[in-house]
Amino acid sequence: MPRHVAIIMDGNGRWAVKRGLPRVRGHRQGVEAVRRIARAARDMGIEYLTLFSFSTENWARPRSEIGELFSLLKTFIRRDLAELHQNNVRVRVIGKRGGLPGDILPLLIDAEKLTRDNTGQTLVIAFNYGSRGEIVGAAKKLAQMAARGEIDPDSIDSASFEAMLDTRDIPDPDLVIRTSGEQRLSNFLLWQSAYAELVFVDTLWPDFGEAELAAAVECFNTRQRRFGGIEAGAESRSLGS
Repeated sequence: MPRHVAIIMDGNGRWAVKRGLPRVRGHRQGVEAVRRIARAARDMGIEYLTLFSFSTENWARPRSEIGELFSLLKTFIRRDLAELHQNNVRVRVIGKRGGLPGDILPLLIDAEKLTRDNTGQTLVIAFNYGSRGEIVGAAKKLAQMAARGEIDPDSIDSASFEAMLDTRDIPDPDLVIRTSGEQRLSNFLLWQSAYAELVFVDTLWPDFGEAELAAAVECFNTRQRRFGGIEAGAESRSLGS
């Protein structure tokens, strides 16, 4: 079982368009999929589940659609936070917090505070998140620390860089899933996914359920994860051939 599964939830709008419905209906169904997958992942024993809910690039969408997405996030937190807390789930939010509407940020902070001592699954919500911005922000922090003489630039390594990222206390994802058939990461966990297994599925996010999650995990289990090395026994087999 992968310890950390990250999902790019894609296809809400296309799900609605295929049915002749407004795009907002697809986003509403997408929230139902979030509830379904959060429970399924918890039941499967997945320790960390990261969901890409709103990217820094999503601000380019129509204002009405952005407003609907924010409204759905507020509804999800108000409706589901008690259940998550009851099930010992810790909620983490990664992404830029500056510039968020005044009624969104307090909800996110309260969700983290309420559940911070929970020891079960960690549900990571990537909201107003962009990986390039996160990486640039980490580099700036280290540069400022070096300029103040707090660190030696020669001492900077992968570990010190990771300590500046939003995900500093979260393990790297083992499996990244993207729904809807698109095959790209779209500025999502670029540093953290260096050795993640990627699974792309054609299912649109509102139709993604426990069976699809189980199939993605099964696909993960068929992969040989070498982290830049070679498969055990491969060298001896090569020498003997």
